[in-house]
Amino acid sequence: MAPEPASRDGTPQGNLSMAEPADRTVVHLLRHGEVFNPEGVLYGRLPGYYLSDLGEQMAVRAADALAGHDVTLVVSSPMERAQQTATPMAQRHEVPIEIDPNLIEADNVFEGQRVSVGDGVLKQPRAWRHLWNPFRPSWGEPYDEVAARMHLAIDSARDRARGHEAVLISHQLPIWIARLKAEERRLWHDPRSRQCSLASLTSLTYDGDTLSAITYTEPSRDLLAKASKIAGA
Repeated sequence: MAPEPASRDGTPQGNLSMAEPADRTVVHLLRHGEVFNPEGVLYGRLPGYYLSDLGEQMAVRAADALAGHDVTLVVSSPMERAQQTATPMAQRHEVPIEIDPNLIEADNVFEGQRVSVGDGVLKQPRAWRHLWNPFRPSWGEPYDEVAARMHLAIDSARDRARGHEAVLISHQLPIWIARLKAEERRLWHDPRSRQCSLASLTSLTYDGDTLSAITYTEPSRDLLAKASKIAGA
């Protein structure tokens, strides 16, 4: 049975017992901060894309948000922007940054191109052959494969940090797909509906191996208005 989904304001809809069992574990899924992307391309898995100055502030905000938590494990996507976001968190809790390829951004055939509505690759007829199936999707890594690898990373972190907290740094689509899977919802969706802003935390609470709650918070909410609106990853 799936846990109650988080409400739109980030508060859990389900009720948690006031008592915290010894094997209660929290796995936080942290999206990276804003990336310096002056070309406005979908950078996806391309190397060489780093946090902007604002993105670095967002990474510190995330670390501040979990400063009083019992974080014993920090694991990052291999991408530079994710590792940069992980750095303040790891420093705050005095743990190393580990790398898990299962946390990487989803593959996408439009990587390296502009995808903005009206002036991007999507208006070009040569791109339309990739858009025939939004349910899989036909333009990138299948949603079910993203869900499977993300939950491998989550399950591993839960087992290794049992009784404590772990932070996994990843990307918007993989985090959102992981949440949809955890909530037993369909994986295909409108990208505009994703509740996963820059440097946000999607937190999965487990009692033993049973998922009991999902919460969502935005430590950098007041910084989002300053962030670029161009889709990157």
